[in-house]
Amino acid sequence: MKVKVTSIPVLNQEKALQFYTEKLGFLKKVDVPLSEHSRWLTVVSKEEQNGVEILLEPAPNHFEPAKVYQKALFDSGIPYTQFSSDNVQQDYDRLVKLGVDFSVKPTSMGTVKIAVFNDTCGNNIQIVEML
Repeated sequence: MKVKVTSIPVLNQEKALQFYTEKLGFLKKVDVPLSEHSRWLTVVSKEEQNGVEILLEPAPNHFEPAKVYQKALFDSGIPYTQFSSDNVQQDYDRLVKLGVDFSVKPTSMGTVKIAVFNDTCGNNIQIVEML
């Protein structure tokens, strides 16, 4: 087995697509309408265009436990997921210039350096650099 797609719940797919492409630099990979209010919408890293796709999945408003879980993670400052970075400080500096809000500035923690930002779609996302 291998990972082909992983999902991140987002409060608004269009806003998420703009953030993940315009701010983070991902590329839109698949965009297929599923219903009037949702679509199969994935993005990929520019560096690994055939790599793992991130499904920008509509947060399940009709499923209360998922809403509670996503909000609890966000309110606690816990990242929903993490992305690898070759240089956290450089990515932090670039993203701050683009107006991205960080709750944790670049911080060394043993063998890694991390930073955590708000994806504007209901999630904290951590970037990690292996030192």
